[in-house]
Amino acid sequence: MNNQLKKIVVIGPESTGKSTLCEQLAQHFQTLWAPEYARDYLHLHGTDYRYADLLPIAKGQLSLEDRYALMAAEQWEHKKEKPTVNPVLFIDTDMYVMKVWGEFVFGRCHQFVLDHIVQRSYDLYLFCNIDLPWIKDELREYPDEQPRKELFHIYRDLLINQHVPWVNITGNYEERLQKGIAAVKEFCLH
Repeated sequence: MNNQLKKIVVIGPESTGKSTLCEQLAQHFQTLWAPEYARDYLHLHGTDYRYADLLPIAKGQLSLEDRYALMAAEQWEHKKEKPTVNPVLFIDTDMYVMKVWGEFVFGRCHQFVLDHIVQRSYDLYLFCNIDLPWIKDELREYPDEQPRKELFHIYRDLLINQHVPWVNITGNYEERLQKGIAAVKEFCLH
């Protein structure tokens, strides 16, 4: 591959439009997006999860990310007309999400997750704000405003204290998409 794959992670509290934004951005940039592994895991194993479940979820997320990264790079390499200067992959969730989840729910985090936070590298974070209304589904746990605000601040503090650029994504779905497109163009397509 001639160009390096740019990895863009979309994170934030639940029900902030992460999956929707990933899908829209992937469509716009004619690439792939790696979904959140935890959703499939919880559908398969049930929502009564324990701390021990977070480790296979974390490993599954990384495996999924790696698989999609390879597919995105190959897809880009085989395109006759390349839509971007660099191949891009959008990732719904990373190990920061696993860290926050473990610490918020169980007060601890697996060392595996912490190790991979240090080992993995990304090019941009798109941080989805809590200004969208919370939408109920069978896997979501925090409909109340206070935990959403608390989780938002935890994520923001993590992003402030790391070296990868990040952009706060706010507004309705169309505004979020436009902000995401602009951020990707500014930070990743050169």
